[in-house]
Amino acid sequence: MSDKGDRDLELPPISYVWQTPIRKPKRSKWEIPDPVDPRKLTPAMRAKLQRIVAKAPEVMVKITGKTKTVSHLKSHLDYITRGGALAAETETGAVMEGRQGLRDIQAGWADDAELDGARRRDGPLSHNIILSMPPGTDPAPVKDAVRAFAIETFGGRHDYVFVQHLDDEHPHVHLTVRSLGYDGKRLNPRKGDLAMWREHFAGELRLRGVEAEATPRRTRGKVRKAERGVVRAIKERGGQPRVDRSGREEIVREAREGKSSPHPWETKARDRQAAIRDAYRKQAEELERSGDPGDHELGKQLRQFADEMTAPETKRDQLRSEFAESLARRGARAHSKGRERDGPEDDR
Repeated sequence: MSDKGDRDLELPPISYVWQTPIRKPKRSKWEIPDPVDPRKLTPAMRAKLQRIVAKAPEVMVKITGKTKTVSHLKSHLDYITRGGALAAETETGAVMEGRQGLRDIQAGWADDAELDGARRRDGPLSHNIILSMPPGTDPAPVKDAVRAFAIETFGGRHDYVFVQHLDDEHPHVHLTVRSLGYDGKRLNPRKGDLAMWREHFAGELRLRGVEAEATPRRTRGKVRKAERGVVRAIKERGGQPRVDRSGREEIVREAREGKSSPHPWETKARDRQAAIRDAYRKQAEELERSGDPGDHELGKQLRQFADEMTAPETKRDQLRSEFAESLARRGARAHSKGRERDGPEDDR
């Protein structure tokens, strides 16, 4: 059956919980429906559910930025190789080491950039990607998985170079891909592409004996996005990001006015989480009706997973909780001071 035919077939309802929330999600290679009953769980889908309920470590694949000038590109390559101290591997499998290796990479990419007359002035020369795993993961298979991922995703189409960093608790690899492909087309990844990249990276890790999964936040009952790097940096310096300040001002204003109206996206997020929990429970019921002990056990685990999912918390929910805690602490201090003033008189 063709890929298009596979995409046209319906998937089991439980697939809703792990699909990327975009209008036209791309179907993963493993997500091939059962040819007899498309609504039936395939072994690959069942394995994914087992990893979800087991809370397998989640991979991270993130585009950290783009380089738009030759000097910026050189600076980035210098950073990821630590000035040539770390070995870099290219799309040909060549390992470039030391200052000379770094200069060779920079010179080749810089020459190509100068010859690219069709590139817009602000067009990117490269896309910079980080592939990472949680602390404690063996870094050797992480690097091997990135190599396999890069070959499959960009091999024969784009120049690239990758370098592993071991100076952080999260084992990670910096992968820099030249935007202009060999066919003259430019790399322009979308949200669906990133989801596919995560799936592919996780699959390569599993092939190397590392438990890994790639699911959207909503699969795990989370609705809040991770903080952006610039926001985190401001907090680490002791500052207050503008987005937090404006959010707190809104919460205080609502408290003073005695009213609070949820934003449309908050209502949508809660409805979606309710649908996901419902999907888990319905799949659990179906598995528990089976006479297979393995199905019954997975159904039990799915039900427990759904029951233990925490209530969805938005950023505004977090700010409301912080504001309520602040008021409670303030009230407790005021009460304590009042008791101190009244104490001697009560004793008399």
